Amino acid sequence: METLGLVIAAAHISAAICLLNGLLTTFGQAKICAQAIESMARQPEAADSIRSTMFIGLAMAETSGIYGLLIAIIMLFANPLINILLNYI
Repeated sequence: METLGLVIAAAHISAAICLLNGLLTTFGQAKICAQAIESMARQPEAADSIRSTMFIGLAMAETSGIYGLLIAIIMLFANPLINILLNYI
């Protein structure tokens, strides 16, 4: 049963790392917006193109954060490694 505790501890640590992805995603989205606003200020005639590209970048960054949250939820509540370990023991 010591091995089961080790697997659960590893799952909690990996879930925390996955949730850290959400925090870093926030900083990435802030960087995307800041650079887009700066680019629009320098070239107002290209604002529509820059805005479209910014929204695509924001959507991709948000998807990364959602994937991290999904993996964290799976590791905490539906961890497949625990079932494999219990079948092995």
